[in-house]
Amino acid sequence: MNNVESSRRPGRLGVGVIGAGRVGAVLGAALRTAGHAVVGVSAVSEASRERAETLLPGVPILDIPVIVERAELVLLAVPDDALPGLVEGLARLGVWQPGQLVVHTSGRSGTEVLAPARRAGAIPLAIHPAMTFTGLSLDLGRLPECTFGITAPAAVLPIAQALVVEMGAEPVIIEEESRPLYHAALAHASNHLVTLASQSAQLLSDLGVQRPDRMLGPLMKASLENALSSGESALTGPVARGDVETVRTHTAALARHDAADVALAYRDMARATTLRALDRGLLSAEQGAAVLAALEPTPTEDEP
Repeated sequence: MNNVESSRRPGRLGVGVIGAGRVGAVLGAALRTAGHAVVGVSAVSEASRERAETLLPGVPILDIPVIVERAELVLLAVPDDALPGLVEGLARLGVWQPGQLVVHTSGRSGTEVLAPARRAGAIPLAIHPAMTFTGLSLDLGRLPECTFGITAPAAVLPIAQALVVEMGAEPVIIEEESRPLYHAALAHASNHLVTLASQSAQLLSDLGVQRPDRMLGPLMKASLENALSSGESALTGPVARGDVETVRTHTAALARHDAADVALAYRDMARATTLRALDRGLLSAEQGAAVLAALEPTPTEDEP
């Protein structure tokens, strides 16, 4: 590799970070803390440049082909949809190198997306952190509580595992064909939790509650902890009790409040909750049917 520092202790790599977004800058900093040398970072927007300067001080901001030419390990931390075109474009430029580690952080993709680099002799690895990032230094302290979904050819799987362990996190093997479902599970848990909290806070704000976060925080934290430790046996509330009139009152109130997206989300989640409660015997068939009926729009109420 060109211009890779020769003074590093054995086993340390020259890392090139492509994409100084919230994930790339943090993982680059974590690898640097583990003793690897970050030889270059790409950053286009002002925010990404500031992030690179904060988390990777002293690392030069370079063009992507230059980074690939200099690095022994290339960390691709770009949006999922941009990844295939980037890998193919760099292959057309002929910059991928035999023996070079090419690591991406996409959740939905395994190593097949790195096929153009592999054909040039590079070693493909997929490591996806199951964590939401702020892009700040505090993320580094959260990595020890984080797991990474890793995918790699069997012969080089230990390399992916070692990189994750070096960053202080736990590697969990995800098969290539399972990556989309794996990513859907994480997106459902993380992204939709944000929507849920925001919708509930909106309703409380509309009612005049000054600090909806203080009202929702203890409730949501306790619910999450109970759900993770006890599963669906921790379920409480009107659906779990088969409290049909309460469910009907909720849907009517949401319809009157002119919060179409909240009403739709409430109905869909309540239906899903009812079906899962039925499947696990938490509700009788009669109770479940009554709750599902209560969730149907009334003749004068359009489904949002």
